[in-house]
Amino acid sequence: MSQVNWNNYACRDYYDELMAAPGQPRDSAGELCNMLARFSAEELAERKTAAEIAIRTMGITFTVYSEGAMIDRAWPFDIVPRIIPASEWRKTEAGLKQRVQALNLFIDDLYHDQKVIKDKVLPAEVLAQSVNFRPQCVGINPPHGVWAHVCGSDLVRDGDGTLYVLEDNLRIPSGVSYMLENRNVTKRVLPELFASGKILPVDDYVANLYDMLAAMSPRPGDDPQVVVLTPGIYNSAYFEHAYLAQQMGVELVQGSDLLVDDNDVVYMRTVEGLRRVDVIYRRVDDEFLDPEAFNPDSMLGVAGLMRAWRAGKVALANAPGAGVADDKVVYAFVPALIRYYLDQEPLLPNVPSYLCMFEDDRRYVLDHLDELVVKPANESGGYGMLIGPRSTKETREEFARLIEANPRNYMAQPTLALSTTPTLSNGLPQPRHVDLRPFILSGPEIHVTTGGLTRVALIEGSLVVNSSQGGGSKDTWIVETDDKAAVAAVKGA
Repeated sequence: MSQVNWNNYACRDYYDELMAAPGQPRDSAGELCNMLARFSAEELAERKTAAEIAIRTMGITFTVYSEGAMIDRAWPFDIVPRIIPASEWRKTEAGLKQRVQALNLFIDDLYHDQKVIKDKVLPAEVLAQSVNFRPQCVGINPPHGVWAHVCGSDLVRDGDGTLYVLEDNLRIPSGVSYMLENRNVTKRVLPELFASGKILPVDDYVANLYDMLAAMSPRPGDDPQVVVLTPGIYNSAYFEHAYLAQQMGVELVQGSDLLVDDNDVVYMRTVEGLRRVDVIYRRVDDEFLDPEAFNPDSMLGVAGLMRAWRAGKVALANAPGAGVADDKVVYAFVPALIRYYLDQEPLLPNVPSYLCMFEDDRRYVLDHLDELVVKPANESGGYGMLIGPRSTKETREEFARLIEANPRNYMAQPTLALSTTPTLSNGLPQPRHVDLRPFILSGPEIHVTTGGLTRVALIEGSLVVNSSQGGGSKDTWIVETDDKAAVAAVKGA
């Protein structure tokens, strides 16, 4: 029976999260790599099969939109975890807290005095052409001054080991349920490694989410009524909506389940009559949230919801309008925003970026399309991008026309040598590219998940990690390598 031989693991071309060199696991990954080396290919296959059975049994799915159809698929999961040492993670956590604090101050400023524009830190044309700035939100003061209560910032590691922020997701970031379920599945498949207590836990997220939501209630003296607002079962993230509602012990509702009365109070229809709602964790896009304020044809939202929010009768997370900072052009200014609002140097770097709205940057991008990754300002899920080194001449010519027609809508970045981590392929670990999405909760306090959702490009050589385009995911382990600190860690992760 063949076994894992780490001497044959080809990690030479990229920074690998587990292996410093062939046959040389990183300090935090030694125990895992030694255990995997003792497994035969058949034993690895059995563990992989056990994970697939667990995923089907637990009903962990995601929805793919393909050729006009909606297809539910089992969550694609790889059993070999990604490992980050706790010493590095503490620095990353501090950088994420700093970043989201500055972004919330920025959003609040844009809907009030716009000092950042007056002081010429952000060019006026960036705001003027923002598709996610909501005039309906001007002058509103959400609880604690927080607009983006849940943020998912995507992190990538380059070939020299530097961890960069690739983008910030501030509208309706998704994926945290898969982070939590990945841990549950991994504990079933690799239970031996959780006995030491060195793997830090992730299961406090749901309690932190509920506490953050409850702290927003306009009736702080009462037991708050919190609900999760979903567009419905046909939404690609419906599994997550239902999962989080169930885990928090709150109601999962659709727009038709809620109403706003003449006093701007939100109520939920129940079999026992109307029940007041205090906090809505909404998973419905801004434009469909309230037909009175946004799209009048929306059947997904609640008429009058913006009135109730403006009146302070209900709290909304994330706040409408938070997406003004969820813009890949605004992203390029975040280091300057940290300096402006916090008077601090950024702890986490941005990926170097070129903004096509500036003539010199645009000329450089057009001359180097075959080398760069070009992104539209407000697409998500990996759609609408040009990956220059893998593009055709025709595609590059099309992007050149798009950039010339609307330069504000495009930015570009160098093609990073994304880090890899061992991923099972044909029964043995092979290097595959990964990113990481930690989740940051902002309320009276800021909490960062211990790790996050590691997404992996399951196709050899691919840089696309999105599940809708052939990607998968892994459990992310933050590992305490200091034995004294490990004793203090929560056993069982």
